[in-house]
Amino acid sequence: MDTELLSEQVQVERKCFSFNLRENPRGRFLRITEDVGGRRDTIIVPSTGLTAIRDILNSAIIADEKAGPCNVEQN
Repeated sequence: MDTELLSEQVQVERKCFSFNLRENPRGRFLRITEDVGGRRDTIIVPSTGLTAIRDILNSAIIADEKAGPCNVEQN
């Protein structure tokens, strides 16, 4: 049985992202679920990879800020 250590959600445009840090006898992991209109996709990241994921996200944030405004029209 899994033990929940953290549960957070964020709504981004039409998508809802759920972040659940859990632990079971095999280890700790982060389950990231994307829900778009009832369709769900999930990835699971072992806790040993969280720092690498964080570093990539930080790099993406910096690159996005440097790129300036997005030229794609929003529907």
